[in-house]
Amino acid sequence: MAGAQALFPASLISPDVIRSLPDRFVIRPLERGDYSKGFFDCLRVLTWVGDVSENDFIERYDEMAESKGTYYFAVIEYENHIVGTGALVVEKKFIHNRGKCGHIEEISIAKDHQGKGLGLKMIQALDSVAVSLGCYKNILNCGLRNEPFYVKCGYHNSGIEMSRYFEAERDDYHRG
Repeated sequence: MAGAQALFPASLISPDVIRSLPDRFVIRPLERGDYSKGFFDCLRVLTWVGDVSENDFIERYDEMAESKGTYYFAVIEYENHIVGTGALVVEKKFIHNRGKCGHIEEISIAKDHQGKGLGLKMIQALDSVAVSLGCYKNILNCGLRNEPFYVKCGYHNSGIEMSRYFEAERDDYHRG
């Protein structure tokens, strides 16, 4: 149903990061055909995703692809199965001389592949994409339990995350 069309050019990912992955692991842009490769199984490690059909996936993928210069979703693949995800969302600003700020989102590594340095590689890949695009910084939100991981990735605490939800109250797992 869906082809192997990539969400963004793979050349935006640093060759150094690509070469540094363990054997048989590949980091690459999300592709239109990735629904059947366990993409949502990997995301479910992070949070609730709902019941998303292949058509739903393709519709959202196409929306992201049409928003040129905004969405850079990467995956780590191992033996034809997606075992890692991460996204860079680029915000175009008026400040910083009309600069661009990257937002890191949806970092998730399959449980049976955690502890192999893949999360760090995903962050490094997304950071390299941001640099390639001319972002002046990347930012992310995380819980206190994940802060040490992101510090290891070169990030530092620079404030407080605030949120306002517009949906019915739910438990933390089901809330984005």
